[in-house]
Amino acid sequence: MKVVFLENIEGTALVGEVKEVKNGFARNYLLPRGLAAPAIEPFLTRAEAGAKREAKKQDALDQDAQSVADKLEGSRITMIAKVGEQGKLYGSITSVHIAEEVTKLLEGDVFDHRKVLLPEAIKEVGVQPVRIRLTRNVEAAIEVEVIAEGADEEDASIPLDSEAAVDDAGVATLAVGDEAPGDAATAELADGQLIERSEGDSSAEEKPEATAEEALEEEEQESF
Repeated sequence: MKVVFLENIEGTALVGEVKEVKNGFARNYLLPRGLAAPAIEPFLTRAEAGAKREAKKQDALDQDAQSVADKLEGSRITMIAKVGEQGKLYGSITSVHIAEEVTKLLEGDVFDHRKVLLPEAIKEVGVQPVRIRLTRNVEAAIEVEVIAEGADEEDASIPLDSEAAVDDAGVATLAVGDEAPGDAATAELADGQLIERSEGDSSAEEKPEATAEEALEEEEQESF
């Protein structure tokens, strides 16, 4: 049966379209609900007027949706999830989860998850492109990045330099892995000379060289 559609039917036809449909579909569903009528006058004229009204309405919807699409286009949503072996998620990321993040991004009313065109739930870490259908004619492309829980935490440990650093007090601190000279735990710089200091010995000082007079006295003592 040839019918003219009086209302939009998602996935089937738009108002004003004339199509050939099965008799049972027309008689049992379309005609009783006023969704379509036989493709004859005055239904054709009525459907044409309805199509013009629908076109104006759709244009207004598309304009509003385009401003939203401009905000979303190219955006990346980052989601943290618990991950098991081989990067597989415990659970999955669905269109509902993504819609919640889009709502935060737009800072507006709750975003309809049915507008998120996700063929199947996301079950592993990585970046995946996702399309958002705002109206029949307007879409936006975003990216959804799923990272493992804790992967974004910075390591608090700071490695020390391999060389000894000298502070204002003249103390040279040895970095991790450097060997202290002898049994010394620390070293001091005094008059340009490196002096070893043993652990527990706080009184170790540089021994001055013997004077000429003291050396002469030692030689005389040895001669006796």
